[in-house]
Amino acid sequence: MARENDGHFLDQFTFAERATDWRGNNNIAESVFQQMEREDHPEPTWIVCGAGTGGTSATFGRFIRYARTDTRLCVADPEGSVFHRHFADRSVTSPPDGFCCLIEGIGRPRVEPSFLPDLIDRMIAIPDVDSIGAMRAIARRLGRPVGSSTGTNIVACLALIEEMAARGEQGSVVSILCDSGLRYADTYYSDDWLVAQGLDWTSAEARFTSLLGV
Repeated sequence: MARENDGHFLDQFTFAERATDWRGNNNIAESVFQQMEREDHPEPTWIVCGAGTGGTSATFGRFIRYARTDTRLCVADPEGSVFHRHFADRSVTSPPDGFCCLIEGIGRPRVEPSFLPDLIDRMIAIPDVDSIGAMRAIARRLGRPVGSSTGTNIVACLALIEEMAARGEQGSVVSILCDSGLRYADTYYSDDWLVAQGLDWTSAEARFTSLLGV
């Protein structure tokens, strides 16, 4: 298409991991650490993000090593995605037949070139219903709609926080609000649409609503 239209193919799934100067210049990782400077725990125990191209996790993973912090990187991945499977076993390059995910923007059916698992400390696979339940709960908590990939991140954050609390460990867990929920009024925020998809999100939403103190 680029040739036919005299255009350029940016190929973000190949080049996302090298398009950002991960050493600084106000990249997303440096911005997170600057924003955390006045918090009680300025150096995050965990940073949580998703993986679509893999560029964001690559930037975080490289920066926290470059800055020599003790921060660890957790990537939250939809259950139907291949990324967490490849992280566990590098020989796996596609999910089993029939696996798919409804979460837009993250999770892939193939391992993209920009996904660099060696920079990741942990991956957590998140069922779609949990992502949707958390999305709706966090939207109520914040008073603004967020998207389903944000919900995926929040589920992983809450899992890490529960583990830290069980160990009596204090610290900060940082994530990203990935997308606005305004575009999902007729899907993830529609009870009728979710029922039509055969999704029972209600128990997940109730659990995360309780955990978030909504």
